[in-house]
This record gives sequence, C-alpha cells and structure tokens, in this order.
Amino acid sequence: MARPIGAAVERTAKTSEEAFGRAVTELRTKKRLTQDDLAHALGYHLSYIGQIERGRKSPTLRTMVNIAQVFGIPLSQLISLAERHQNAS
Repeated sequence: MARPIGAAVERTAKTSEEAFGRAVTELRTKKRLTQDDLAHALGYHLSYIGQIERGRKSPTLRTMVNIAQVFGIPLSQLISLAERHQNAS
C-alpha cells in the first residue's frame, strides 16, 4: 500500500541513491501526490517508486528525466536537491 501523502519520513542519506530517493519523496509530498499517483504518471509499478524513494534502486537517466518532467522541473534541479540531501547527512 502506498504511503499517505506527507507521511513523516526521517531518513539519513548515506548513498547517492538514498539522497535521490529523499529528493523524490520531498517533491512528491510537496505536490501532494501519493506513490501510486507518481507511479501512474510515470508508467512504473508502485513498488519500483517505493524502491527508488528508499534508495534501494538506482534509476536510469531516462527514469530521472521522466521524474523531473512529472514535477515540472529541470533534471539539474532534481539532482541539486538530491545533492543537498546527500550533503545534509
């Protein structure tokens, strides 16, 4: 089942995948989307989105571009947000 929008998630980003996942989670909750909403918009399975957000999967460049497009931001902004999460750990 998808995590409710805005559910408290306190994770430290030890890897770049975890930092990217935190960035995706932050953007998704700001847009008030569920993981299921994001999965549907991207054409991916809900479990894959969950794995990305938890840093268990390393998305391809194409996936990262698609995620940025769903949020209406350039890929560079998504990567910058992930870098801030990485540096905050």
